[in-house]
Amino acid sequence: MAEPIRMIPPSAEGATTALPHNIEAEAALLGAMMIDNRLVEDVQLKLRAEHFYEPVHGRIYDAILRLADKNMVANPVTLRPMFDGDVELKELGGPSYLAQLTGSGAALIGARDFAAQVYDLALLRALVGVGRGMVEKAVDTSESVDPKGQIEQAEMALYAVAEEGGEQGGVKTFAQATKLAIEQAERALNSGGHVSGITTGLDSVNAKIGGLHPSDLIILAGRPGMGKSSLAMNMAYNAAKRLVRDREDGIEDAKSVGCPVAIFNLEMSSDQLATRILAEASGISSENLRMGKISQADFRNLARAAAELETLPLYIDDTPALTIAALRTRARRLKRQRGIGMVVVDYLQLLQGGGRGGDQNRVQEISDISRGLKQLAKELHVPVIALSQLSRAVEQREDKRPQLSDLRESGSIEQDADIVMFIYRDEYYVASREPKRPGEGDDAKTFEAHDQWMRDMERAFGISELIIAKQRHGATGKVKLKFESRITRFSDLADDYVG
Repeated sequence: MAEPIRMIPPSAEGATTALPHNIEAEAALLGAMMIDNRLVEDVQLKLRAEHFYEPVHGRIYDAILRLADKNMVANPVTLRPMFDGDVELKELGGPSYLAQLTGSGAALIGARDFAAQVYDLALLRALVGVGRGMVEKAVDTSESVDPKGQIEQAEMALYAVAEEGGEQGGVKTFAQATKLAIEQAERALNSGGHVSGITTGLDSVNAKIGGLHPSDLIILAGRPGMGKSSLAMNMAYNAAKRLVRDREDGIEDAKSVGCPVAIFNLEMSSDQLATRILAEASGISSENLRMGKISQADFRNLARAAAELETLPLYIDDTPALTIAALRTRARRLKRQRGIGMVVVDYLQLLQGGGRGGDQNRVQEISDISRGLKQLAKELHVPVIALSQLSRAVEQREDKRPQLSDLRESGSIEQDADIVMFIYRDEYYVASREPKRPGEGDDAKTFEAHDQWMRDMERAFGISELIIAKQRHGATGKVKLKFESRITRFSDLADDYVG
């Protein structure tokens, strides 16, 4: 959570530069609130005592709120005992100043406009405070110089100011909540694929979870070699591609089931990731792409795919060893600058928490990271897909399909997640169990064992299972997908099966 904005009091004002303020608007607002206490209900949702430039006005405002909270009338008479010992109020004329504030009944008409102006000017003063803090830290070289850390702190402070003026949370009327529900239903209807969130690009998965919903933390887990990175990149690519397609069809971004996507890949470099996405888009093996084993026809397909990818709103950050705080700062910046609608983190265990580390603190660190990712999803109002490793306990079982208890290092991952999905490919395990290849002179049992293995491989080849082990919005179950390992692409099976 962002720290509360620190407002600069008048005493911190420079001798030559006056901070933005309007004392008259503050006085008029307080007078109107004392005349009509019903204004408190509207004003207090946004305005706090520290938003007032004049400290006395802030204390008067706070006193009005306290009386209103006790269902008492707030006027100059009831407020007077609360300010008998206020030295600064005495300098303004004492308790009679409270009566002066109510002198203009005309202020009632513009009370809400006065409140908005007091609030906006407070934000401007906060912005000045951030700027001054940046300058002071930048010129102070008495301690260790950490420009990158200062930049991250400045971004967090600026984002806090921006969010302060953003959409307010809190209580919504049933009418407002109903309107949001209807908009989601309309979006699902218009998508043609029963998607109320962001599309995964896989119809069978969309049918099971309804797409990726804003504010949700989605954990996608699997053992190494299962293809979890590939599936996450497929979903990111599909969402970005759908947004471009909808724009071409004249659909507004707000009504599209696609979105710009931020990918934080702590394991692969941006060029390795781009190679994977190029392989999927062009249909050329990623191995052949890396080694240059492509024909002229392949190169033409590659050029076409690259030109298409250049237009996609995909943003890749391959900074290694990111802390959860740094990731959230960068995600906020991308939300502000690029309007991202989805975040992918590959993978959760490579993130660093805010503590000193150490094996004994790792469980707590992972808890902090998963909680931080969930907070990020709520703060930016976007789905966050976080990839996660599974413990080796999976390998010890006969049935190697993952379970919730296999989530590595912390049960808090399961607790914080809105959806937990496991990717499982039986082909990977069948391939590793290949028996001895029969040759001349081998007995019938050896031939039969290898024939049985070949049949098992044929059954499992190219098939993967996406196991939805937890879902707050709906049922758990299983979705079978096709996986083309050559181009690392997941797609719907021709005979889609949803379990």
